[in-house]
Amino acid sequence: MHPAAYQDKVVWITGASSGIGAALAEAFAARGAALILSARRHTELQTVRLRCKRSERHRVVPLDLADAASIPNVANKVLAECGRVDVLVNNGGVTQRSLAKDTRMEVDRRIMEVNYFGAVGLTKAVLPSMLGRRCGDIVVISSLVGHFSTPLRSAYAASKHALHGFFDALRAEVYAEGLHVMLVCPGFIRTDISLHALTADGSPQNSMDAGQAGGLSPEECATRILAGLDRRMDEIAVGGREKRYLLLHRFFPALFRRAMRSSRVT
Repeated sequence: MHPAAYQDKVVWITGASSGIGAALAEAFAARGAALILSARRHTELQTVRLRCKRSERHRVVPLDLADAASIPNVANKVLAECGRVDVLVNNGGVTQRSLAKDTRMEVDRRIMEVNYFGAVGLTKAVLPSMLGRRCGDIVVISSLVGHFSTPLRSAYAASKHALHGFFDALRAEVYAEGLHVMLVCPGFIRTDISLHALTADGSPQNSMDAGQAGGLSPEECATRILAGLDRRMDEIAVGGREKRYLLLHRFFPALFRRAMRSSRVT
């Protein structure tokens, strides 16, 4: 897709109040898109909207991905007001920093509800309109741990693995209908996601991981995501040296498992 192809396209981004979502909002707006910005935090969404080029044409639509019952109603409202969604970016999510043995089941369920069921629910709500027009892009922000798991992220990794299972199948199902599905697997990106990571009892970690602090900027991540979308890639990995673990996991699984047992993953 040529960069100019986003002119007047309607792009819906979840998790748009900060980090990768906010950076994507600015990047799409710079290419002429009309944005729908969603997250739970209305004030922060307004701040992001005002930073975007031609801010007056963008909409703020608060959305709690953990509230499954509300998603179809929100999607119907957006479609009624905007007429269509050309690009859906499933970016909203929550991560984890706790040992599996200590993590309460309600924490596992919340992570799965937000990261997996939220993305699937919103996609299913928007999908019929895309199929009816025989065009649309669905972008899913997964993670490197959508391919492998690391300590302290058992539920988070499970939710990202689930995204790959669902959206790989969806990609095959809608290819002939003209729709495009792209999975994005970021490594360490310099956002505040680790500050809000859920610990064993569901409370936030409230500290920045060293790997996160030294990661790529959200702006660079957004640039690479749009480059992948322009090329209609099925999947891209975004990050630094941590991407080498994809190759290690694929070609030397025993060595990878040994490395994970002793590696510092925060």
